[in-house]
Amino acid sequence: MKKIVGVYRNPHMHWVGDGFPVKGLFSYSRFNQAISPFLLLDYAAPYHFEPTTAQLGVGSHPHRGFETVTIAYKGEVEHKDSSGGGGTIKTGDVQWMTAGGGLVHEEFHSKEFAKTGGLFEMVQLWVNLPAKDKMTAPKYQAIEAKEIPQIELENDIGHVRVIAGSYLDNVGPASTFSPVNVWDVTLKADQQNVFSVPVSHNTIVIMLSGQAVINGSDVQDSSMVLFENDGQTDFEFNAVEDVHFLILTGEPLNESIEGYGPFVMNTREEIVQAVEDFNSGKFGQIPVA
Repeated sequence: MKKIVGVYRNPHMHWVGDGFPVKGLFSYSRFNQAISPFLLLDYAAPYHFEPTTAQLGVGSHPHRGFETVTIAYKGEVEHKDSSGGGGTIKTGDVQWMTAGGGLVHEEFHSKEFAKTGGLFEMVQLWVNLPAKDKMTAPKYQAIEAKEIPQIELENDIGHVRVIAGSYLDNVGPASTFSPVNVWDVTLKADQQNVFSVPVSHNTIVIMLSGQAVINGSDVQDSSMVLFENDGQTDFEFNAVEDVHFLILTGEPLNESIEGYGPFVMNTREEIVQAVEDFNSGKFGQIPVA
């Protein structure tokens, strides 16, 4: 069984803009290469928004050097960016945006969700790009729930949605620049399952809701479980209650990480260039509807 490096919980919420109440569950600023190629994960746990005519979310801002992955569980988000990408993600959908060489984007609650209000729950994950792909052209993948394979686990104990990579030969729809798996998993209370991951990958479990015992360690909601990259492939998951969690695995990039706000590159010089390029308008503008 894989050895657990640590279990890290953050029950504290902060606001991103005025539409995303999130808990930061990991960041490269703390874990660096141990989580490569992943950089950051924010969890917007279920939060009730009242009906409004206001535009809630995050206005125009830049990115360069990585990808953002937004998984919608409840609520709706509208996205627009300077490369022409955009759309609305709804319950079960995923938005996989490649910032690459640079873009500007905005994310707001959809007009329909704002009008009705209701529960909002989402995850945003940042995935690093290899150095050779840092300046690739921006790209937007709108993945609908119906496109994501859902594998029912034996004896009806739960299921796995394969967003990226593969699980038991079922391939997810997201295209990636380096080998990663993003599995969205539920297990019923008092059930257990052994998960196997690629031997060379860094591996993270993100516990969104419920409680479990993983390889003998107690894990609560809003927690990250970081495994050692130790040549082992398996870990045992025992659900104490109904649980919802993500399994993230990826081939380490083993490249230097230099970040500054919305830019993640390999050197300080590249960060300085990113700031200059953004300030000079090279990231473009979001088209006005």
